[in-house]
Amino acid sequence: MGEMTNTPAIRIEGAQKRYGKAGGFTAVSDVSLTVTAGSIHGLLGPNGAGKTTTLKMLLGLVRPSGGTFEILGEPAGPAVRARVGFLPEQPYFSPLLTATELLMLHGRLSGMAPADVSARAGELLARVGLEGRGTARLGTFSRGMLQRVGIAQALVASPEVVVLDEPASGLDPVGQRDVRNIMMSLAEGGTTVLLSSHQLSEVEAVCDEVTILNRGIVAAEGAIDDLLNVAGRTSIRARGDAPALPADVQSLMEDVAVSGGVWVFSVPDSAVRAVVDILDDNGWAIEAVVPKRQSLEEYFAHMLEQPHDADAAKGVA
Repeated sequence: MGEMTNTPAIRIEGAQKRYGKAGGFTAVSDVSLTVTAGSIHGLLGPNGAGKTTTLKMLLGLVRPSGGTFEILGEPAGPAVRARVGFLPEQPYFSPLLTATELLMLHGRLSGMAPADVSARAGELLARVGLEGRGTARLGTFSRGMLQRVGIAQALVASPEVVVLDEPASGLDPVGQRDVRNIMMSLAEGGTTVLLSSHQLSEVEAVCDEVTILNRGIVAAEGAIDDLLNVAGRTSIRARGDAPALPADVQSLMEDVAVSGGVWVFSVPDSAVRAVVDILDDNGWAIEAVVPKRQSLEEYFAHMLEQPHDADAAKGVA
């Protein structure tokens, strides 16, 4: 990922959003998160968890009921927001505009000179897979193409921070791959990416850290490896011709998967050395020994099943 500094790119403390008077609806109860500069940070949660409302409060699109919002070390006012690119969850663009005209409009809104936007438009459209479509009207674009041009408008002013709300929505697998590559290239260049997404496999593939919201509060947060590694267990991948693993190994293993002579299973950390020695003595090839890791989908589902109380809200114990 990109070069990281000590000053967070984004800091939110105690964000709250209530609609209506006393007894009204509370969309966000208490959300705090810190996004490291130069990282890709995932913001996750089920529908109604408060993700989009939190992003809109940060960007000045929704007035917060409480909390502190900072971008690049400064209060999140209009001046510093000019250094942020944003793709909303359901972007709307006038169907009468061409792709280039849309980029010109958003570039001017960001304070760019027309000549600078014009010089950048073709490169941006090519970057998001729309090369040669600059003169096409947006009314002729598919949903996936509109999503791509939305990403281009978020990048038009070369922002230092990019906030993407469901950027892979409406995209086919190739488009999802392209978005993933764009995010990784941004981070490699030092741009900070805050990604809100339901695509958990994509978040797991690209994010350094994640914050998970549930019912308007932070349910878990941290480095993605710290969240997903299963304490006390190690995963082993072994290859061999025998129809079964040695009995001494079978008595210790869990989470077994077998395919074409390759066995993947987990054992207690304390048994790793003994298991590896047994396998080696019996002619098995050890292909990998790594910490046992659950998928983000498994972690997410398990976390949402936990009771909604003060202890659960603090995240991982």
